[in-house]
Amino acid sequence: MSHPLRDVVLEAFAPLGVLARATDHFTPREGQTEMALAVADVLAQGGSLVVEAGTGVGKTFAYLVPALLSGERVLLSTATKALQDQLYARDLPRLVQALNLPVRLALLKGRSSYLCTHRLEMARRDTQIPDRHTVHLLSRVETWSLSTRTGDLAELPGLDERSPLIPLITSNRDNCLGSQCPKFKTCHVNAARREALGADVVVINHHLFFADMAVRESGMAELLPTVRVVIFDEAHQLNEIGVNFLGHQLGTAQLLDVTRDMLATGLQLARGLADWQGVCATFERAARDLRLMGGKRNTAVKLRWTDEAPEGIHPGAWSQALQDVGAACVQALQALDTVSEIAPDFMRLHDRVAEIAKRVDAFLSPCAPDAVRWMDLSASQMRLMEAPLDIAHTVRERLVKSPMTQGGAAAPDDEPPWQDEERTPPVEDVRPRSWIFTSATLGDDPRLRWFTEPCGLESATVLRVSSPFDYPAQAALFVPRDIVRPNDPAHSSQVALMASESVVRLGGRTLVLTTTLRALRAIGDAMKQQLEGSSIEVLVQGEWPKRHLMTRFREGASAGGQGCVLVASATFWEGFDVPGDALQLVVIDKLPFPPPNDPLVEARSKRLEAQGRSPFNDYFVPEALVALKQGAGRLIRTESDQGVLVVCDNRLVTTSYGRRLLTALPPMRQLANAEALAQSLEALSQNAITTTSTTTS
Repeated sequence: MSHPLRDVVLEAFAPLGVLARATDHFTPREGQTEMALAVADVLAQGGSLVVEAGTGVGKTFAYLVPALLSGERVLLSTATKALQDQLYARDLPRLVQALNLPVRLALLKGRSSYLCTHRLEMARRDTQIPDRHTVHLLSRVETWSLSTRTGDLAELPGLDERSPLIPLITSNRDNCLGSQCPKFKTCHVNAARREALGADVVVINHHLFFADMAVRESGMAELLPTVRVVIFDEAHQLNEIGVNFLGHQLGTAQLLDVTRDMLATGLQLARGLADWQGVCATFERAARDLRLMGGKRNTAVKLRWTDEAPEGIHPGAWSQALQDVGAACVQALQALDTVSEIAPDFMRLHDRVAEIAKRVDAFLSPCAPDAVRWMDLSASQMRLMEAPLDIAHTVRERLVKSPMTQGGAAAPDDEPPWQDEERTPPVEDVRPRSWIFTSATLGDDPRLRWFTEPCGLESATVLRVSSPFDYPAQAALFVPRDIVRPNDPAHSSQVALMASESVVRLGGRTLVLTTTLRALRAIGDAMKQQLEGSSIEVLVQGEWPKRHLMTRFREGASAGGQGCVLVASATFWEGFDVPGDALQLVVIDKLPFPPPNDPLVEARSKRLEAQGRSPFNDYFVPEALVALKQGAGRLIRTESDQGVLVVCDNRLVTTSYGRRLLTALPPMRQLANAEALAQSLEALSQNAITTTSTTTS
């Protein structure tokens, strides 16, 4: 297939092409060029392309270069804010300059990423801010607010994403006043959206994309119809993120938030016009009584909800508790009706309470077909959840088939508040839209069914590009055969001991990945004890903000010092990029199978059984395979990296499904025993010392 875009892309990636002339360290790679040409083809003709591009292929340039050279408007979505920021601040500007293109870029995040100046003013007057540290942080935010152009809270160093101040100074769909807000003209969220509507390339994230599909609230309702090219990087997370937005949920924290806002607004703006104390006390009591239905919980759990009530809860009592929340909503709505003309804040509160009442009615009704319902319980709150089993129907019917319009979209029912100029009539573009989905890990079969089936992309073109790294020379794999089974109570202590002994030989430089929070705490505590006095710092996820942990770990081995150990779970299995000597050992505690008693996992398994398929072979093993490849992918990030992967689960080498997982991993050389592991680690340690000495001299 030959077309003008393919030719110009091929020239850009040539040994003496524009990329080689304009960017440092560019080396032509066969796999990168192959992927770039496949992207160029789908941009030229439309349709869907799914690309699994192994670590080191350079997939970012492989999709960005054709997209930029195509001259089309591009929507680029990632799974993490970290990659979103990297693309917008580093990769895109570098390529735009290298290709000498007049391209306007925009970054668009969710509301919670931007300062809301209206809520900042309200927080300043709030007398119930919990502690002195939060008050001091509020003062810092006020000072920063006077100079920031974007209002993106990521600009503010030292602001923990878990800070209790964040919800007080940001808006959400529930409490945003829209065009009625007194600060509407200077709103950072609306400024970001206006910038996105005028840009050629807009960088968003999957959460924002699906949040808009659910509530048409983020600006995508205006933006997506005018875009011809949509690219999803980190696409392996697409299904799980999507299902969380395409159902509906109701949380007791949400109920308490609206209660707090209603009380504060009522007392500030309409004191004496309604019994705000009484109304809010009733609402709060109904929310807390609903939470108490789940009983005391020290750890987070998920309860099945296949009948009238979640498991272990009396149906009659459960129904009454939900009805009490509904009655509290009615009482609150009556109070808000009496003051709705006083301030837009009350109109927005009315909408929030009405939406809660609507969700209460939904959860009093039977679960939707082809969906699953469950309850999330923690020590502090309860969330009622209902979600589809996958996003396949949504992708097929609402994305891939959706028409493109130029000049703006047809007006949605809920007109975006920033759209105050006269709308240009939509003009349908007969060219089909181009969809590109890519990740380093999307499955282990030629059609990548683990990804394409739940995402409704069975008819997409599929390309698999292998990593160019020399894994047998760069990396080794060790699986201890004498370790106890993962379900043995002694497993975590054995993992911790093996990891600590390895860390001492290597001098830190170690990432320990766990599959559960329980194992995280057990292994983290044990390693802190075992390495006490060794001058090797043990970092444990949860003790510091994620950004702080990542920075500290990367700095650990700099200037010839001892490296760090990071014990982590969940989000650190992917997106944690530490090239060079700072990370040379990755320890995985066990094979990352999905929890079999998770309600969503159970429902998907039952559906496969009903289809005559094997849930274990067609769901559990592929899920573990993708997660294992993501975790293992933390080790080797560049052509010069060296390291060892230790998987503390002998099922990897003793079972048939383990061999399937082993085959899917990069082709590292295998270490036969603990002695070989020790020798490899000591060799890495000596090389690191030699490299450091050479650098400092």
